[in-house]
Amino acid sequence: MEVLVSLVIAVLTACGVYLSLRGRTFPVVLGLTLLSYAVNLFLFVTGRLVIGAPPIIEAGRSVYADPLPQALVLTAIVISFGMTAFVVILALRARAELGIDHVDGKEGTQR
Repeated sequence: MEVLVSLVIAVLTACGVYLSLRGRTFPVVLGLTLLSYAVNLFLFVTGRLVIGAPPIIEAGRSVYADPLPQALVLTAIVISFGMTAFVVILALRARAELGIDHVDGKEGTQR
């Protein structure tokens, strides 16, 4: 199971980096979203999912769920949503002012 989760995180990261390096704005936004999914999954996996255990340390109880990764993932989801909304609005504004949707603002040169 660990290998499968590691593979999924690696594929999400690779696809996110690949799309973030594209010349148009929509693939860049999609790549940043995939990168945020990979980070959220990585943070969630680091918490070691424990079923039926409370997130509070009690006397006499040796098994407890770590609440920190859950809080980090929740915070990362909110931040990634805000970042995605900001980048989409920025891309729409650049498209409206420049008339093209290239990241660098220039029409692509052919070699």
